[in-house]
Amino acid sequence: MLSSPSGRARRTAELAGLANVVLDADLAEWDYGDLEGITTAEIRVHRPQWTVWTGDVPGGETIEQVERRADQVLERISEAMPRGDVIVVGHGHLNRVVAARWIGLPATAGQHLWLDTGAVCVLGFEHDHPAIQRWNLPPSTAGSVVTSRAL
Repeated sequence: MLSSPSGRARRTAELAGLANVVLDADLAEWDYGDLEGITTAEIRVHRPQWTVWTGDVPGGETIEQVERRADQVLERISEAMPRGDVIVVGHGHLNRVVAARWIGLPATAGQHLWLDTGAVCVLGFEHDHPAIQRWNLPPSTAGSVVTSRAL
C-alpha cells in the first residue's frame, strides 16, 4: 500500500482501514506553485483558456514533471504486483495522470477522467493489457470491489 505523504492522504488511508502504508513522495499532489489556492475561474480572468493540463504553472510543476512522477509510481506498483494487489492513496490530478499513463496515454489524457474526492478506482488488466476496470466509485462501494489485480 502506497500513500502520498500529505496528512489528508494518510488520514484517508487510516479511515479506509489500511495498515502498513508506505509513504511515497511521488504520490504528492501536483505542485501548483504560484497558483496554489487560486481557482481555475480566478486564473481565467487573466488567461481565459488556461487549464492545469495545458497551461503553465508558474513556480510549480510542468505536466512533464508530473508525468515522470506518475511513471515512477507505476514502476513501483509493477514491482509490487507479483506479491498481490496494490492500493494507492493519492490526489485527484495525480491519480488521473497515473490512470492515463497506466493505459498508455499521455498525462494530458487525465483531463478526461473526472474524479471525485474519496472515489475508488480499480486499474487492472484485460487479457494482459492494462485497463481501467472501475472508475470514480463512491467510497461506500470499496468493500465490494473485488479484482485479481487491483491498483
